[in-house]
Amino acid sequence: MNNKSRLPLALFLMRISVFLVMFMWTLDKFVQPEHAAAIFANFYKLEGLGSGLLYAIAGIEMIIILGFVAGFQKKWTYGFVLIVHGISTLSSYKQYLAPFDSLLFFAAWPMLAACYAVFALRDEDTMFAISK
Repeated sequence: MNNKSRLPLALFLMRISVFLVMFMWTLDKFVQPEHAAAIFANFYKLEGLGSGLLYAIAGIEMIIILGFVAGFQKKWTYGFVLIVHGISTLSSYKQYLAPFDSLLFFAAWPMLAACYAVFALRDEDTMFAISK
């Protein structure tokens, strides 16, 4: 198997793994809106978000990430995932200043690289993708 034939599988596996993280973050907004509100307040300085607004955000986010995992409208869905995760990664800058207090936050950086790789190579991401 040459590099060219392995690329679609590698991109598919990255797409699935990024989706799993995004899916759980989105699901959290539905299951624990108070937790999601605390995250928005702490990391994005958006305070007082009610559960109705969080459900709406989560609903839109869920539709987009389902499009992402399906490989639909790649420019827009992959771009959305890259931007949202990029904002999330950069907004956590305080956690990087005390690295041994919150090592798990560093996992955001390889995921951000995966988001970028899938976005940049979206035309090569053809395995189980609606938009070839």
